[in-house]
Amino acid sequence: MGIKIFNTLTRQKEDFIPLKEGEVSMYVCGPTVYDLIHIGNARTFVSFDTVRRYLEYRGYNVKYIQNFTDIDDKMISRANKDGVSVKELGDKYIAEYYKDADALGIERATQNPRATELINEIIDFVKCLEDKGFAYNIDGDVYFSTSSFKGYGKLSHQSLDDLESGVRINVDDRKKDPMDFALWKKQKPGEPAWESPWGMGRPGWHIECSTMSTTILGDTIDIHAGGADLIFPHHENEIAQSEAKTGKPFARYWMHSAFLNINDEKMSKSLKNFFTAREILEKYDPEIIRLFILSGHYRTPLNFSLDLLEQSKSGLERLYNSIYNLEYILESAEDRELTGEEEEIYKRIDGYKDKFIEVMDDDFNTADGISVVYDLVRDANTNIKAGSPKKLSEEALNIIRDISSPLGLLQKTTKSEINEDIEQLIEDRQRAREEKDWALADKIRDDLKAKGIILEDTPQGVKWKRI
Repeated sequence: MGIKIFNTLTRQKEDFIPLKEGEVSMYVCGPTVYDLIHIGNARTFVSFDTVRRYLEYRGYNVKYIQNFTDIDDKMISRANKDGVSVKELGDKYIAEYYKDADALGIERATQNPRATELINEIIDFVKCLEDKGFAYNIDGDVYFSTSSFKGYGKLSHQSLDDLESGVRINVDDRKKDPMDFALWKKQKPGEPAWESPWGMGRPGWHIECSTMSTTILGDTIDIHAGGADLIFPHHENEIAQSEAKTGKPFARYWMHSAFLNINDEKMSKSLKNFFTAREILEKYDPEIIRLFILSGHYRTPLNFSLDLLEQSKSGLERLYNSIYNLEYILESAEDRELTGEEEEIYKRIDGYKDKFIEVMDDDFNTADGISVVYDLVRDANTNIKAGSPKKLSEEALNIIRDISSPLGLLQKTTKSEINEDIEQLIEDRQRAREEKDWALADKIRDDLKAKGIILEDTPQGVKWKRI
């Protein structure tokens, strides 16, 4: 069957056939580095990190580019407010991005280009568009002429007239058409600027991504991705300027992640329902956040709430408890032949990998992929007990770890490490009892019970076992 991707450009699922067999070129629009990323950004970045992981899981060599927008109006405004240079601001928040992204298990991109690193290439790009008649200069500001590009609106599936009447745009009476957008901006007092054929200035936002993508990955790439809010105008404008310059398709598959709502309301600073990823990471294990994000299909709007995070926390604990139980069983399991019934269980356990691939091949359906993991764990919990053969528990462990790996889940801690944690809690409880702090001792016992650990006070000391 192979992988199918829902292509925003065609509004349908298509068979994924990369330009080069076994290789994938993928560009994901990254953050504008003027502040910490919010939980909505985290959804986009985790979603496409998972797409990249799954493509690699299926055997592709993925060249994954995620940019940093480090020069734009927001950057300049924030830098002036903080009394630092735009570069200093960018350096600071790129470091903060890596801190949050690493915590969330987002694998480092093949390259993370910064817009300011490719100023010469951006200037050459704009000059080429001007020479071909797709762009015009007005007193140092260079605009792209949307009416000159016949395919404008094909990503958002609207005509130029519809877009012009339905979208609020920046008004500039000097433009030939209200929908024309800036490729190069004339320097204003106090702004950083670079020399160009049109005088001192800086790039517009849209031209940055087109230049970074084509410079690093070539004129046509396999996948271009980002949040749904980027479909128009950002990605629409990227297509127009890139295809006007090269005469080739810019990207073959366009992927967009849906919005994240907060308590069933659109996330907004004005509503004071705005969370940074850092705030959530301070309260929850990163895997809990990943499990929550991936519990919905990337194209489906996802509601964020602390209650839902708590549900993901409980779900993750159940999954890890199954892993620890299997490791515990494996510790004393006999290396013997399987009975006929055990052979059937083995084949069924082995079949979960094909089920996982089947649902994930269908436009990276992580929601159904996670359901397969839960089904596998439920099957293992029911049918693999003390006395089960080594081969059976080993296979269950291997398949759980294997199909969870492209999700970025269930890869940490071994039984020995978790045992050390449990033994430490038991010591803490014993110390509390000696100090007659019965409330703390009871709390530790209850906390362990909630994790599936039962304590038994015996003459030989405290023993523990899993439920």
